[in-house]
Amino acid sequence: MKNFKLLLFIALGLIGVSFLIIPILSILLGTPLADIKTAILSKEVVNSIILTLFSGLISTIIGIVIGIPIAYLIAFKDFKGKGLLESIIDIPVMIPHTAAGIALLSVFGTRGLLGNMFSVFGIKFVGTIGGIIIGMMFVSITYLINASKEGFKSIDRKYIKASMTLGANEFGTFFHIILPLSFKDIISGSIMSWARAISEFGAIVILAYHPMIAPVLIYERFSTYGLKYSRPVVFLIITISLIIFIILRLISNKMKNFRDK
Repeated sequence: MKNFKLLLFIALGLIGVSFLIIPILSILLGTPLADIKTAILSKEVVNSIILTLFSGLISTIIGIVIGIPIAYLIAFKDFKGKGLLESIIDIPVMIPHTAAGIALLSVFGTRGLLGNMFSVFGIKFVGTIGGIIIGMMFVSITYLINASKEGFKSIDRKYIKASMTLGANEFGTFFHIILPLSFKDIISGSIMSWARAISEFGAIVILAYHPMIAPVLIYERFSTYGLKYSRPVVFLIITISLIIFIILRLISNKMKNFRDK
């Protein structure tokens, strides 16, 4: 009976892994080399990928700056409306991202409250890199906040009490105790946030169709020319994302091992 359960779990696991990996392999192994070379030499494709990675990085950095304090407050403080705040943080994951794009447009558009305010300083979000970053951050910051929050909650409170007892203030305890002990969770959340940012389409296509990031370019090429012209761009973005993911995971693990020594 135990062997049957084990075999059942293995079979279901293989089905799940196959479901994830087969479509990716179909792109990586089924895209003609000539098409890949053409895409690599295309200035439009290269610029869209660079813009995607850069905007995702900036949105993640901003997310770290404003997201970690939110995660800290939720993990360590009790206040009215805490449950409501956690629900609000999860909203971007639940709502359709085209709806998110319309919501952002209503606020950051030319006639929106913040869009109108920033336009006084010559800052616009519709059809700009700023709009891309805003769209990416809106749909991705949830992953960073939640991962950081869980990392903070997992810290043994005796370390925090010991720090306070030895004379450290809350600010010093955060930087010297809490942050190092939850570093891996923050890094994991940052990686997931960046990954979610560079894959966003729905919110950005409404707020900033141009300049084109890779997901928008893929959509335009597919809807205009079909699978043959969109496939090489998909190949490049998947390949680059896999390489970056592997590098980031290796760096994260090495930093964790170094810290634990």
